[in-house]
Amino acid sequence: MGISDRKERDKQEMRKNIIDAAMHMFTHEGYESASIRKIADKIEYSPGTIYLYYKDKDELLYDVQAECFSKLVELFQKEATDADPFKRLEQICHSYVRFGLENPEIYDLMFMMKSPMKNVHEHEDWENANDALSYLAKCVQECIEKSLIRFEHVWMAALSIWGMGHGLISLQIGCRMKIMDMDSDQIKEAIYASVSNYLNQIKQ
Repeated sequence: MGISDRKERDKQEMRKNIIDAAMHMFTHEGYESASIRKIADKIEYSPGTIYLYYKDKDELLYDVQAECFSKLVELFQKEATDADPFKRLEQICHSYVRFGLENPEIYDLMFMMKSPMKNVHEHEDWENANDALSYLAKCVQECIEKSLIRFEHVWMAALSIWGMGHGLISLQIGCRMKIMDMDSDQIKEAIYASVSNYLNQIKQ
């Protein structure tokens, strides 16, 4: 390994250490209470070292968000693999909802906090979500081609399906499901049942 390769490897390792520390702090202590100095203290480096990689906390959060999306895509690749497109769509939806319910702080960073989106204009589009959305869109396209769902346009279908899942997760994370007067297990059952019911409604 040459000097330049070793430097690049060290750089990537440092970036990963920063991202891992920031993710832990954002999800356990809250984004507002976290700071570049606190993150630097956690990995035992000076704040100046982090500023060599990130100009501010929002830019760092954008890369933390990217890491979270990688975890979601890995989950899709592991759990949503059925050869039948509609069954795979069911797997995607249930995996997505479970991911959100089991990781509320991470889901908040990915889909609900505005801060990381301040950096989107610098990347031309929301690159972080591309792979996850493409996984859904590809499955939806197959469903449409085989006349398995009541949609003709891929992105209209993908947006509708995504919105359904996001709405349920957001209501639960925001404690709005309390209005249903159910215990936590009943709420989760109701959420998964709602997903299944929605998919049955759009099934051709």
